[in-house]
Amino acid sequence: MIKISVFSEEKAWSKRLKNTDLFFKKVCKAFPKKYQFSDKKVSFSLSLSNNKNIKKLNKYFRNKNKSTDILSFPLNKKIKFTKDMYLGDIIISYNYFNKPKSQDLRFFKQKVIKIFIHGFLHLLGFNHIKNKDYFKMLREENFIYKHVKSKIR
Repeated sequence: MIKISVFSEEKAWSKRLKNTDLFFKKVCKAFPKKYQFSDKKVSFSLSLSNNKNIKKLNKYFRNKNKSTDILSFPLNKKIKFTKDMYLGDIIISYNYFNKPKSQDLRFFKQKVIKIFIHGFLHLLGFNHIKNKDYFKMLREENFIYKHVKSKIR
């Protein structure tokens, strides 16, 4: 079972997603069984932020003085699954996904779900440093996204 704690540092998120907590919990419940962890208690946090805050974090933790769409901070580099485990933290910047501002809500949600899945996979130890790892991660992202898309409208 996945437990997600959602925190919002940016009020604009609630204008596009009326109940952010419920939205991301629904996404997690729509994950394929492989990522449901039904026999475990898996938890992580999600911070819904903006470019200003994510830029500070990116500078402090990655020495990159620029904003980005998402940051993932896995608790451990190598995951050893236990009955009760905390995966880490994900931070998403609102500004990256609200472009263009005229986009419809459905497209906005699709982009947010895709990047959320990307961040989740980073917490599980996936990366895209090498080409082979990139394609492996991309396959998993697409697998999860197709599963979620079929269950969430």
